[in-house]
Amino acid sequence: MAAQAVSVLITGANRGLGLEMVKQMVEASCPVGKLFACCREPDGPRAEALQTLAKKHPDIIVVVRLDATDLCSIKLCAQQVGSVVGTGGLNLLINNAGILVKATVQETTTEDMQNTFNTNVIGPMNIIKEFLPHLRAAAKASRITGMSSSKAAVVSISSFLGSLEVVKQSYAHFRAVPYRVSKAGLHMLTLCAAEELKTDEILFSLIHPGWVRTDMGGEEVSQQETMSRKL
Repeated sequence: MAAQAVSVLITGANRGLGLEMVKQMVEASCPVGKLFACCREPDGPRAEALQTLAKKHPDIIVVVRLDATDLCSIKLCAQQVGSVVGTGGLNLLINNAGILVKATVQETTTEDMQNTFNTNVIGPMNIIKEFLPHLRAAAKASRITGMSSSKAAVVSISSFLGSLEVVKQSYAHFRAVPYRVSKAGLHMLTLCAAEELKTDEILFSLIHPGWVRTDMGGEEVSQQETMSRKL
């Protein structure tokens, strides 16, 4: 029996990891029914590559505005997605949008920490909450037993830098305090959500992609990635 086409939503889909995930998913052998590619300015210059890709796959890719720091934007996006997926729900939600502020404890400002938390922690929390009805609908509609990314799942792109255990080994190489603290918060948020929603059979997962040549990762292999390989 052929695999059932799934619905997927990716935040921060206009560039970097997000854009590459969109590309690979529409070209993969595993069928994607609808792929909601979300970004803050879908009609802006930074989304040109995404819009070009969407024109090549008009039956699959739906470009939607979503700003992880704007609750109204998240709510509106959830409504738009719901009108498309209906009772079939949303199978896979990927929290990819994020920001990186490189600063030590002494250099970090209140604004640095607030902005980073708004995007990297509060954003994913609100996105999970607003899309929860669609995830529950997907879990209910699925014939898959147990938990699966093809059934109902939330995957958050994180980093090993959010681990408390590796601070001593890695801090000298990557002193991004707001980023580290926010990723630690994202880890806790994910664990709490997994525990709270386990009876709904929604899978929660964190992924550390390592160094990637993107706007955030930079052009060269960083000391961060060298350290992550050692760990």
